[in-house]
Amino acid sequence: MEGKIPMAARRHVTNKLRSAYGQAGKSDKSRILDEVMATTGVGRSSARRMLTGGHLPDPKEQLDGRRLRPKGFGDDSRLLLQRVWTLMGFPCGKYLVVMLDLWLPLMLKAGDLNQPFATQEAIADLGVMSAATMDRYLQPARSSMRLRGISTTTPSPLLRNSIGLSKAGDTPATIPGVIEADTVAHCGPTFAGEFVRTLTMTDMVTGWTENYAIRNNASKWITHAAGELETRFPFPLRVFDSDNGLRVH
Repeated sequence: MEGKIPMAARRHVTNKLRSAYGQAGKSDKSRILDEVMATTGVGRSSARRMLTGGHLPDPKEQLDGRRLRPKGFGDDSRLLLQRVWTLMGFPCGKYLVVMLDLWLPLMLKAGDLNQPFATQEAIADLGVMSAATMDRYLQPARSSMRLRGISTTTPSPLLRNSIGLSKAGDTPATIPGVIEADTVAHCGPTFAGEFVRTLTMTDMVTGWTENYAIRNNASKWITHAAGELETRFPFPLRVFDSDNGLRVH
């Protein structure tokens, strides 16, 4: 219902009837409310609030006086900036400004900028961009390339509820041989394809850490790697804790 007329028209009707509503009697107020509801499509309580509230300003009156800054550089300049930034190895704006005079002629000579957006105007724009402007224009590209951490551990709710948590008052281990173990997937931002994993075992008393590369998380690789790492520690292993809840004494 509220989408029956545009907001500007709804504001005009409300402002026009506000003074009449304030001076009208009970029956006339009811008639004015019906008129506002039929014209604007709002409910009765909303119409009453609109008529008894403050004056609804025109959108032009709500501006704070600031002038919107027009685009300083065109789309071709932004695309060229991103292309040059990528070829340079993704430097920050301050480094990019300094490197530009040296790199840009070499890129043009090598044909690395044979793109429709590499116009003379766009090339000239790069020469006058500030470091802050470059960083602002490159922010969307940086955000899209940011690596996001992923986890390969998905314990079931039953497992999570059955594992006790260490408390602040618990007595920490003092004798070496209490091992925490976990696997690290060297997969980058995706699980696609095959990648190496590392079994990491750390002694919680001394901090002694050993690593072993494995093909995947199959039990045979984990068992073999744990056996190999056990021989590398200079003390006997007494407790083995892993992130899947397995605890071996």
